[in-house]
Amino acid sequence: MIRIIPDVLDADGIARLRAILDAADWIDGNETSGPQAALAKRNQQLPEFGEAAAEAGRIILDALGRSPFFIAAALPLKIYPPFFNRYAGGENFGDHIDNAIRMRRGTDFRIRSDLSATLFLTDPDSYEGGGLVIEGMTEPPGLKLPAGHMVLYPSSTVHRVEPVTAGSRVASFMWVQSMVRDQAQRNLLFDLDMGVQGAAATLGQGDATVVRLTGVYHNLLRLWADS
Repeated sequence: MIRIIPDVLDADGIARLRAILDAADWIDGNETSGPQAALAKRNQQLPEFGEAAAEAGRIILDALGRSPFFIAAALPLKIYPPFFNRYAGGENFGDHIDNAIRMRRGTDFRIRSDLSATLFLTDPDSYEGGGLVIEGMTEPPGLKLPAGHMVLYPSSTVHRVEPVTAGSRVASFMWVQSMVRDQAQRNLLFDLDMGVQGAAATLGQGDATVVRLTGVYHNLLRLWADS
């Protein structure tokens, strides 16, 4: 299931982030690619362990921690530190599936990639092409969200970035290991969470039905979640 998460970053957050990124040195995106990805990938990337990526990544992780919609949709256990990429001059990333396990080089940090996320950092009218095409949900020209919006989708899906033919497309991307591994269970919990919130807005948090539904949500989460 694809989820669009609006306004992860506001205008001030985007401006702070872009100031960091625009001043940074970029490298060939294949610096961190595996053999298969290297055949399909043509873009630029911030060095994974550089100060710019670390500072910008902290801004994004702080913002995600304040996003109830992201937390409800992903139920995150671990998030791989955000990467940053840039496409221009016809660069693209062909069809691929993200690796099941992501290991941070030189550390013992690793996650199972249940969900992939792209946070758009340039407005869609500032570049041509560059749509994110996700198998089964989007077709060419693909998904292009306003700056500050995120798309969250299963890492098991084939996806690609169409060539950027004018301007430049800047984004952050990352992977999430969810507390709930099973996608169907995660979707049920999300729908139940949205229903409980809607009922609470109408009936009040103390309503007996809302209390009972909240209990059902947490008991299912207790049954299915790892921590």
